[in-house]
Amino acid sequence: MKPTPNPSRRTILKFLATSPMLPLGSASAALLAGCGGDDDADTAPNPGTPTATFTTAEFIGMSAPTLAAPAAMATTTVGSELKVSFSDGSSQTYKLAYQPFFITGDKVPDGKGGTVVAGGYFDIHNQPIVDRSVPGSERQFFSDCVDGSSLLTLADANVPGVKGKPVFAVVQFEYTTRDQAGASTYGMLPSPIAILTLDQDPATGKLTLVKYHNVDTSSARGLWITCGASLSPWNTHLSSEEYEPDAFTIASNTQFQRFSSYTFGDPTAASPYDYGHLPEVTVNPDGTGSIVKHYCLGRISHELVCVAPDERTVLMGDDATNGGAFMFIADRARDLSSGTLYVGKWNQTSGTGPGSATLSWIPLGHATSDEIRALVRGGIQATDIFDVKTTDPGDTSYTRIPFNGGFQWVKLMPGMEKAAAFLETHRYAALKGGSLGFTKWEGTTINARDKVAYIAMSRIESSMLNGSGGVKVEGPYSGAVYAQNLRGGQADTTGAPINSEWVPVDMAAVPELIAEDFGGGKLKQQDALGNFANPDKIATPDNLKFSEKLRTLFIGEDSNTHVNNFLWAYNVDTKKLSRVLSTPAGAESTGLHAVDEINGWTYVMSSFQHPGDWESPLHDIVKPTLDPLVRANYKDRFGAAVGYITGDATSVKLAKG
Repeated sequence: MKPTPNPSRRTILKFLATSPMLPLGSASAALLAGCGGDDDADTAPNPGTPTATFTTAEFIGMSAPTLAAPAAMATTTVGSELKVSFSDGSSQTYKLAYQPFFITGDKVPDGKGGTVVAGGYFDIHNQPIVDRSVPGSERQFFSDCVDGSSLLTLADANVPGVKGKPVFAVVQFEYTTRDQAGASTYGMLPSPIAILTLDQDPATGKLTLVKYHNVDTSSARGLWITCGASLSPWNTHLSSEEYEPDAFTIASNTQFQRFSSYTFGDPTAASPYDYGHLPEVTVNPDGTGSIVKHYCLGRISHELVCVAPDERTVLMGDDATNGGAFMFIADRARDLSSGTLYVGKWNQTSGTGPGSATLSWIPLGHATSDEIRALVRGGIQATDIFDVKTTDPGDTSYTRIPFNGGFQWVKLMPGMEKAAAFLETHRYAALKGGSLGFTKWEGTTINARDKVAYIAMSRIESSMLNGSGGVKVEGPYSGAVYAQNLRGGQADTTGAPINSEWVPVDMAAVPELIAEDFGGGKLKQQDALGNFANPDKIATPDNLKFSEKLRTLFIGEDSNTHVNNFLWAYNVDTKKLSRVLSTPAGAESTGLHAVDEINGWTYVMSSFQHPGDWESPLHDIVKPTLDPLVRANYKDRFGAAVGYITGDATSVKLAKG
């Protein structure tokens, strides 16, 4: 259809906001949800009238904030823009802004006429967990560490109080940094997951919180350090449990004992084998939800996973030292309760910089979640699976493997292959010849059109440098984003066909997405603000999400080399990298979720965790100025924001006028 010459911006905005038939829903209003403005005078084109359509979107980046404007360093700051181009050659540019739903610790509506503490913790009996560290100041624990989120809709949703259209956000909280007395509580509390019912204004796309529901995780024995998350192709929230507790040292693990005490009221009630798995949350039409924990995707340091378009192939991050490349292929689409687990073999083709390799895949075994869970419920112990030595026993029946930054000598107990594959996955994968040499393998996301997966390697250090796990590259310390080409027709290392069209076959860093450390190495040189890495390039990438319609890879940082962490947008066609958002100093950019279209509107979810988590010497220059500002903004550093990127109301008003 030939576009109408020079269509008015008002007509395009209104039409795009009301026409779900366009390739990008409300493309020109992408991220403009919640802008407000008077649409009464606007009219959509008559049926059959030609109009200009969306072609491309471009993010115009912001500068990194500095001490010249300290307030901008102490909060979520958005100074970026979105330029939208149309089929007639015209374009429109919009300023962007940030809209929070709440700060953790706020009292928010529970949908029943009462309130609940946002980010609040609950034990296995769904009773609030109370921080009693300061006598006379008892309060429910709440998290300062927002992480993975999903935004979704249900056709049969029905939640009282919604005046527009119901939209649901699933939000998980990784941990809380400290108690009121200042003592660390990292990993000691069972991670909560909440379902937010949001009221979407059909005219503006604005999302307003009307109900906060805490998901009952008792059937999953509570959750352990939930980090990144993704939305499955079948509309469920795929969570994570990272840094699985080592079952061989559990007797001396005071962190795990505290977790068990807070969760069950008993320091010995929890089994380490119940944690390090993949939880899946299903949202109900009334804004409640249920959870199941899948025990058959490997017990590793699960980070952000991504399910391929076949709805069976799962690519997984493994946020560990001596971590691996893991892939799970489900037996049935939309069902992660059974399948085959693989570990990758890094066949290095270059060791220069972040390196490159071809990949081959070693099968570790097939299992159902039920049978592995039954082993755990049956009381299986670590010594039932492996005999492990931490020094060389001088016995050839043991095999030396890399493990957690060092080496161990292991011997598999007879008949325990399946238990080892799914409960002692790191040890078994190394024993089978997998390349257990990666460090801080964080987010994973897929560009379906190009059949490319993107991997965030947050830091390149230790086992990636020394070759202990079959990987030996140069860096940089501040990490890189790697790309993997995905192909069908592959066979595993035994010669058996791999039943997937989405198998990674190689791996190399994206040139524009390689960090640049000052001084050429770990913490060697700082700029005038304190950065150890170039602030105009990514550093320690963590969260990753790809927008098919915007052709944009979003990258959130978890950096100990940038004073402020940033959210970036990288256009895979133009190769342009743009800084979209800056988090408060000391905070990590989390909760990333790019949604191409919900009822004609496009959203990018973005949160952060642990604001004012000062590191020395990184923050020595800025801390005296920023610490009081961060404390004032975020509940004395106990709070963190959950929200989304939107359009600046002034910008949109001008565009519509």
